[in-house]
Amino acid sequence: MEPNEAPLSTSPSSFNSSQQRHFYLAVDRLQFKMETLVDLLGMAGRLWSIPIVVSCSTRDELDAVFSALSSISHITIDALYSDLPEAERARVLASFRQATMRWIKQDTGETEKEEEKCHLIVVTDVCLPLVNSGESPMNARILINYELPTKKETYMRRMATCLAADGIVINMVVGGEVVTLKSIEESSGLFIAEMPINIFEIL
Repeated sequence: MEPNEAPLSTSPSSFNSSQQRHFYLAVDRLQFKMETLVDLLGMAGRLWSIPIVVSCSTRDELDAVFSALSSISHITIDALYSDLPEAERARVLASFRQATMRWIKQDTGETEKEEEKCHLIVVTDVCLPLVNSGESPMNARILINYELPTKKETYMRRMATCLAADGIVINMVVGGEVVTLKSIEESSGLFIAEMPINIFEIL
């Protein structure tokens, strides 16, 4: 961050007014971004059956993320992209929603926690659920914006279609993207705090 840039909100009290919580994870250099994501999911994905969405802006990034995360043994991974057949799209979404229901029941104590793999979907903006057309939101516990959207409207749409009411957003930012994130924070009225080193502090 440049010396004359105001910091994003970092006070823990600043995001307690909403069930959804927003964080940013600063990455020093672009070439470390994928490695950071793999490390992050290497930890978060060990929470059995937790549903996670990783959002990308382009198909190329989706393919790169999918390839990198496929090697993590405790994660079940699917992808939503523009030329995915409708039947396969429906299967992927239905499977993920089943995973979210299992997570909710375990998290609320309705059922005992089972050792089940974390369920993850990598998605691009053009393939988000069409809520206005009757598709249900994905209701993920964690939404990771691997590629930060440049517009507030895209950020809010990702939240509305991907995130559970008590979910967590983790924004990965590199260099000047912190300026974009601050603009989204100010224009949307959200509070985006710096993510703690230990992800389990926010889960």
